[in-house]
Amino acid sequence: MIKTQVQIPDELFHRAKQIAAAKEWSFAEIVRRGLEYMTRVNPPHRQSNREWLLPEPVPMGLPLAPEEDWTMLSHDDGAPA
Repeated sequence: MIKTQVQIPDELFHRAKQIAAAKEWSFAEIVRRGLEYMTRVNPPHRQSNREWLLPEPVPMGLPLAPEEDWTMLSHDDGAPA
């Protein structure tokens, strides 16, 4: 296991200590679990610095309702406003 030192904003530190106390965990356990979570949701193979491009449009045919009815049809119940 590696021992390290980090700087944490006061408010974040106090919130993490509160969570640790509520769960009866050590502060180190909170930090480890936070890092485990971040590495799980941001896997190394993900290219986060790659620019996202809008996909090419796909022809879907003609609309099934006239444009003047789109607002009314977009309401949950379909009733005129």
